[in-house]
Amino acid sequence: MKTLWITAEEALAKLGSKRQTLYANVSRGRIRAKPDPADPRRSLYQADDVKRLAERHAGRRQAATVAAEAIRWGEPMLPTTISSIAGGRLFYRGHDAVELSSGATLEDVATLLWLSSETVSIPAGDQGGDRSRLAATFAQLAARIEGDLPALGRRPAVLKAEAADVLATVAAGLAPSREDLPLNERLALGWERPEAAEPIRRCLALTAEHELNVSAFAARVTASSGAALSAATLTGLATLTGPRHGGAWLSVTRLAEQAAASGVREAIRGMLSSEGVVRAFGHRLYPDGDPRAKAIMASFDVPALYLTLAEAGEELLGEPANLDFALAALAAAYTLPDDAPLVIFALARTVGWLAHAMEQIECGDLIRPRAHYAGS
Repeated sequence: MKTLWITAEEALAKLGSKRQTLYANVSRGRIRAKPDPADPRRSLYQADDVKRLAERHAGRRQAATVAAEAIRWGEPMLPTTISSIAGGRLFYRGHDAVELSSGATLEDVATLLWLSSETVSIPAGDQGGDRSRLAATFAQLAARIEGDLPALGRRPAVLKAEAADVLATVAAGLAPSREDLPLNERLALGWERPEAAEPIRRCLALTAEHELNVSAFAARVTASSGAALSAATLTGLATLTGPRHGGAWLSVTRLAEQAAASGVREAIRGMLSSEGVVRAFGHRLYPDGDPRAKAIMASFDVPALYLTLAEAGEELLGEPANLDFALAALAAAYTLPDDAPLVIFALARTVGWLAHAMEQIECGDLIRPRAHYAGS
């Protein structure tokens, strides 16, 4: 029997709920979704899943209870046409991200995610100085905020041009270069590893966007206030530095160091004992494995230690290696600087933050949830 797929409007009518709730149920795996073949910017939903959930929630919980749970993993949900995760695959505006990464540069991905009429081009730039790449980028973004105009009330074409300029500011700090080169080549040459340009290109393409992750949500909150695009980008960059987001690769590096010293099994045991989790493996949105990690690790010769770790992770934890693992493995394979995974992640994700900021500005809503007082 042919599976019946229905539109969001039809699903909402059956569920009697808001779009955010529908998206939440998709995120939690309760309702299967796929891109609409007729319009990849839209999604279709599995009718039987919708019917089952509608029947289960006929006696709906109180609104306050639902709202209190809405801030946990995978939520709150905001409508977006930028990206989606469905069936274990990541889509950029309806295009399979892994397939795109076979040839797309970060500039190509920016052109797609920003719906730019012209290919995004980032001129050469070098902020110089003795500061780290990340510190230089923070400083340059902060310096532009006072002079940049608020984003609210400005036409999309103007904002897209400004987004390219903000990305150029970030690139000058994270991928300094005196030559007009694709950003992946700027990174590779700056690190004196030209042979790493191709896997870095794929990394940039696959880490540019990942729907409503914490840094993208933070950037959208800032943008919803009407602040400048540079301010939204700075917000995203600050959030990215947390150990549970962009800094997760450090946990992978520590795991590899322990594995080299005491063996992979003891290294995994030790991390489970000390942290209760091994961040190198698994991803809640990809129960069958992170497709980004698979694609990245197929683009270079993974060091033997990391191959052994990946096998041990699947055997002992039942979880495949994730994106953080792949970035750390890339840095080890080409002896890149210690902060290379974060630099790659931050440069790429800037494209996604800017896409979310511009979409939020176009939406026009202020993101302002209510608090539930839980004191005495």
